[in-house]
Amino acid sequence: MVDTKVKEALDHVRAGAQELHGTISDAAAKRGGAVKADLEAVGQKAKAVAESVKSSIDTQNEAAKKLLAEAATHIEAVQKHAAEGLKSTGHAFEASVRQTLAGARASVQKVSEAVAAMRSAESTKTRK
Repeated sequence: MVDTKVKEALDHVRAGAQELHGTISDAAAKRGGAVKADLEAVGQKAKAVAESVKSSIDTQNEAAKKLLAEAATHIEAVQKHAAEGLKSTGHAFEASVRQTLAGARASVQKVSEAVAAMRSAESTKTRK
């Protein structure tokens, strides 16, 4: 059976990554100053999600650890692109927003794959 704390940690990480992706998607749909204000919040949220991912890595199996490390890398890129977006305008700004959104999407995917890896490992253990 999956350790409840491990499962809760992974569920928390996934919820945070999905929320981050939603926030960036909403920001990308806006224009002008509203997007810049949202990008400031995205940077802080990305930092919190990255810290959450990193703190849960040690509790996971090897496959999940690798996927969560990749998710953390994507989230750190989200943070970087959001910061770059705040400093840019025009096409460079739009490119930063697109890169921020792509990084968030990739991090959600990696966290989902980590959840699947954890479940797969646990189902293998219970069958033995």
